[in-house]
Amino acid sequence: MSQLERIYAFHQRLKANSFPNAQTLMEEFELSRATAHRDISYMRDRLLAPIKFNSSRKGFYYTDEDFSLPFEDSPKILFLMGLLNKMADEAGLGSLPEMKKLERRLSRLIAPGYERLMENVLCQWIEVETLSASIFETIVEAVLKDRLLEVEYCSAQGKSSSRTLEPQRLINYQGRWYLLAYCFLRKSHRLFHMARMEQATCGRKRCGHRHRAAKSFLDDAFGIFTGEIAYHARIAFTGTAAEMVKRQFWHEKQHIEEQEDGIILSLPVNDAREISMKILQYGSMATVLAPESLRQQLAAEIGRMALCYQKP
Repeated sequence: MSQLERIYAFHQRLKANSFPNAQTLMEEFELSRATAHRDISYMRDRLLAPIKFNSSRKGFYYTDEDFSLPFEDSPKILFLMGLLNKMADEAGLGSLPEMKKLERRLSRLIAPGYERLMENVLCQWIEVETLSASIFETIVEAVLKDRLLEVEYCSAQGKSSSRTLEPQRLINYQGRWYLLAYCFLRKSHRLFHMARMEQATCGRKRCGHRHRAAKSFLDDAFGIFTGEIAYHARIAFTGTAAEMVKRQFWHEKQHIEEQEDGIILSLPVNDAREISMKILQYGSMATVLAPESLRQQLAAEIGRMALCYQKP
């Protein structure tokens, strides 16, 4: 049992006016006398507990009955700290040594109830990717130390290339990690899927002209495919899809029109890939109204899908 768990137990006895002492700790937790005295000194000197010894009762008591330990009776703080850990795990960072160390420290430092609470909290994302700990640490180091990044990158088509990047921002989107960076090979800003990085090393310190990405590069269009707005999509949703989508946030510039049989969602788009997947997930309850190019693209895809189910 950790020191702080012992301290919480000792604290409860003090609050109950049972006058615990070093012998109490020794017997309950099978400690040496020196360790028991260190625990009591820690409460008095580090946690500023108002402890005094009562000679006639041969035990300690609180001179201030309203004293409480850090995070005591603070379930919201306990929950939020634990939730951050759970979210980090679901974001693919659970295997990093630093996260394991943080988990151990939280279980020791916050409260005895931390581990019990975490057994009853579930954060679950789908399609979460596990990152290489060494590559992730190298990227973070490059960002923090203002250095260029040398990477071996594999594209979605399986082609490898060597890139020199000027890292700008780490992005977690739907459980996947991306790096926004200026690519010296392509001479433009790109989003790099970090799970496709096969190697990464810190390069020289950045100096001279900085290739800062405009805020609009990430924020203007829907989804992870960033850049200038290509068009505004208008999608009609009906039935349960309409009830779900009207409560969802897809983009800060989205607009929802209420209709008799559902809603019409309008939002800016740069690339058709992600918005097409979102539309298709709602089946016949989602229909593209504009632009015509997206409508035709989805109609063609639905036709190809139908052919797949006609084959024996």
